Amino acid sequence: MDAHAILDDPDFRKPGSDRGLLGIFRHYHLLTLLLKKGITTRYHGSALGWVWSYIRPAAQFLMYYIVVGILMGGRGDITLFPIYLFSGIVAVNLFSETLRNTTSAITDNKALVKKIYLPRALFPLAALGVGLIHFLPQAVLLFVVALIFGWSFGWVPLLAFIAGVLLILIFSLGLGLFFGSINVAYRDARNFVDLILMFATWASPVLYTWELVQTHAPAWLYHIYMVNPMTAAVELFHTAFWVPIAPADARPSHLLIQTLIAAAIALLTLLIGQITFRKLEGSFAQHL
Repeated sequence: MDAHAILDDPDFRKPGSDRGLLGIFRHYHLLTLLLKKGITTRYHGSALGWVWSYIRPAAQFLMYYIVVGILMGGRGDITLFPIYLFSGIVAVNLFSETLRNTTSAITDNKALVKKIYLPRALFPLAALGVGLIHFLPQAVLLFVVALIFGWSFGWVPLLAFIAGVLLILIFSLGLGLFFGSINVAYRDARNFVDLILMFATWASPVLYTWELVQTHAPAWLYHIYMVNPMTAAVELFHTAFWVPIAPADARPSHLLIQTLIAAAIALLTLLIGQITFRKLEGSFAQHL
């Protein structure tokens, strides 16, 4: 066939071109393979394996509960503080896991990136999926603990949980695409992400309530704080697991509006991350 005819063929695609996240599911088989690779290698050589997915959040919860709830004598003002604390920790852990995975997705797969062409967005998306799968044991553990404390099924808690998970995934993927693409050339990006994750627990209502921020912070700062995607996500997790067994007035009065604004911010972050990723992905192999 003539070369010009090939170039004019509508099915012909220039090597290395793709549609970013919009076209990634055309390569679902490759995505599945990367997911399996990430899952099987996560605890490779570990005697306990997946048990660590239960041990880590449980140990983290005990540390905060003993130090803040018992030794410091605080949080007596929060009804059922263990559920409040654990639901917030699980939400932040999902954010930490997915952001850390997506940020390092390209550098962790540098052998593949340098040798063969794959749509580059496959790597952070697969890393996001791995983080979500490893989040499930924590969610199950939280669900069991909430049941012990009297939690019962309801559509509002279920929808709040799903919305919280989606909000975290969108926000962390956007940040991961942005910092992950920069991290290929400048490893400082990974250190900046570590700083974000170091403050994540304290910048969300995990160890304290949103009312504390409302009382002590200026009004403008409080409103910014409440539309932070992670603040909204943590409050959605509280709505899903803590509010059903806590006082009815425990959730923020404008949570729905705050969640919608936080979702818009998360989507904007995803858009910026995607644009940055597509702009820099052509030079990934050279920098690696």
